[in-house]
Amino acid sequence: MAARTKFILGGIVIVIALAVLGYIGYRESSAVYLTIDEYSSKKDDLRGKTVKLAGDVVAGSLDRSKPQMEFVIGSSSTKIRVCYIGKEIIPDTFKEGSKALVEGVVAPDGIFQARHIEAGCASKYEAE
Repeated sequence: MAARTKFILGGIVIVIALAVLGYIGYRESSAVYLTIDEYSSKKDDLRGKTVKLAGDVVAGSLDRSKPQMEFVIGSSSTKIRVCYIGKEIIPDTFKEGSKALVEGVVAPDGIFQARHIEAGCASKYEAE
């Protein structure tokens, strides 16, 4: 009887551990997708949450000279400063004037800290 009880308790502990790890993974991988204009109106409520932002890389804003690349993405009415803190290689199609999708968090100083960058397809790949 004691061996069976230990087996059942061990199984319960494993199931609980897997459930907790699954929940943590889900929370860390879930992100709110917003446009630049939506983000600027909700910025204070988003601190600590993972956010995906889509916008255009503003011409003249891309600074690769710093250890952490900085740039500005924007829409026609709003601009947001972004600091790339990720470790991935930046796509070749990521350049000024291109569409970009950045994923990260809002820092306490208000700068968006991107951990992941996706560049929109270059116009040479679009259908005529």
